[in-house]
Amino acid sequence: MIEVKAFAAYDAETPLKPFDFERKDVGAHQIQIEILFSGVCHSDIHTARSEWGPANYPVVPGHEIVGRIVKVGSEVSAFKVGELAGVGCFVDSCRECQSCKEGEEQYCEQGMTGTYNSFERGTDIPTYGGYSTSITVDEKYALHISDKLDLAGVAPLLCAGITTYSPLRHLKVGKGHKVAVLGLGGLGHMAVKFAASFGAEVTMLSTSPSKEADARKLGAHNFALTTDPEVMASLTNSFDFIVNTISAQHEYDTYLNLLAKNGTMVVLGVPEKPSVAPAMTLIWKRRSIMGSLIGGIAETQEMLDYCAEHNIVSDVEVIDMQYINEAYDRMEKSDVKYRFVIDMASMK
Repeated sequence: MIEVKAFAAYDAETPLKPFDFERKDVGAHQIQIEILFSGVCHSDIHTARSEWGPANYPVVPGHEIVGRIVKVGSEVSAFKVGELAGVGCFVDSCRECQSCKEGEEQYCEQGMTGTYNSFERGTDIPTYGGYSTSITVDEKYALHISDKLDLAGVAPLLCAGITTYSPLRHLKVGKGHKVAVLGLGGLGHMAVKFAASFGAEVTMLSTSPSKEADARKLGAHNFALTTDPEVMASLTNSFDFIVNTISAQHEYDTYLNLLAKNGTMVVLGVPEKPSVAPAMTLIWKRRSIMGSLIGGIAETQEMLDYCAEHNIVSDVEVIDMQYINEAYDRMEKSDVKYRFVIDMASMK
């Protein structure tokens, strides 16, 4: 067994605190990764607090994992000891359904195995995530990480990066397209970077004029204040795509009217209550609403390779593990630009 130090949520109310546990030793097809950096996703908070349903406590969050391989199984062929590797939002799937065969394991018809708050397939062994010093994973669910980029900035690519990259690629966003991004947070700032990199004209839609400078630094060509009725009226029928990352309660109709004919709103944020989308707003311009969930292993690797080639990483604030509860409080206030990343050296 492998002894691991971690931080965990023991219940929905109390702060995260130290948690020691053991992972199984490396199997024939597995690799062991010494975790160097772990990104902090808002999903971590929702899960730790049982806001998306009852959690399996103790919960060790973290699904934006970057580290170095310290051991490989006897049948491993794709990774070597000493190489960098990453783990994203899931560590297994059924491998047999149509989605898995198509390389879209995130849509596994039997349900993907989450990196945390899940159970190893066919067992009652809980999965523990990246707020820990080590993780063991099947090589088919691990990712190659380039040494060209800052590793702390790479970690959030494993969730925030692929969550925005995947729908933009699915929709073939590129030159000649007009893309609006709603919400300048962990997801939104990556959506701006990717859409601009792909050649689209990018507009940041925001309720806060103070975010204009940051939006333009990230690559946005335009900025529009959504609280200004005249500005919103002038943008009617303007965009081919809107990437909606807002998790706060809002009505889709306000923004659907900004889509041109055949335009698509990609929904990535998860408000607490369902949002309203009036049928007529969709019908009159043949507009669409599309959801999207992270990406499969192959596409995530594609995204990581693209980022290495084009020097794209997340904007991060690196913290010690002991700061995690303060980080959660700040995230609730949107007080981070734009992702916290834990330096796991602070656990030693």
